[in-house]
Amino acid sequence: MLVYPSSIDLSTRTLRFLAGQLTARRRDIGTRWRRLPVARQALLALAHLRCGDTYARLAAGFGIGLATVYRYICEAIEVLAALAPTLAEAMRTIRTKAFVILDGTLLPIDRIAADTPYYSGKHKRHGMNVQVLTDPFGRLLWASPALPGSTHDLTAARQHGIIDALAAAGLKCWAGNAYQGAGRPVRVPFRGRHLKQWKRRHNTTHARIRCLGEQAMATLKGWCLLRKLRCSTNRITAIVQAVLVLHHAPA
Repeated sequence: MLVYPSSIDLSTRTLRFLAGQLTARRRDIGTRWRRLPVARQALLALAHLRCGDTYARLAAGFGIGLATVYRYICEAIEVLAALAPTLAEAMRTIRTKAFVILDGTLLPIDRIAADTPYYSGKHKRHGMNVQVLTDPFGRLLWASPALPGSTHDLTAARQHGIIDALAAAGLKCWAGNAYQGAGRPVRVPFRGRHLKQWKRRHNTTHARIRCLGEQAMATLKGWCLLRKLRCSTNRITAIVQAVLVLHHAPA
């Protein structure tokens, strides 16, 4: 098999951060020897998460077996996911914002038509529903655990406790039509065809604010693995949490 050098559009700071976490992990479990040093394992995991490289390609490129690649990646994701903030922890930062933007996205998965719970009628494809909170500038603040794609955005937001947390904090939140009926903290556009002029102006302003939340979606989809997940649905929450931690990795 031919092997060629490639690049990952991440900073060395991200590599050092992940390598540091893996070093602590190896020290905790008493690892004596590995086929790859922590820096190479971190690079391997980042290539999988950021570029979506398959296990076979990584095994050839790093000169290790498929099973070893799988173990190394799972370990890195597990270490990162353990650092992901809960909604209650994230609210400490969110409370300092003037307002937040709430939106949901569908992470496509590789499933057959029989997997009804994972089929989104809105997007006409199988996937996992993830709720995202962003600041007024569209910067990603928090991402929820993944739910089956058939879950409605409002149902998902309530199940994760997002609506209650925003109400308790007294925060204003902008969201789309999918969140109609969420309650006072969530502001949604007016619905209908023949709206009064002031309602149309409100919807225009609302759309300008809410569209900034799409930047957070682009941030998530910038990690190629999230564009088409082919792993077990039980692992997707950990992958999303790992990406969130890497996005906020300290300098």
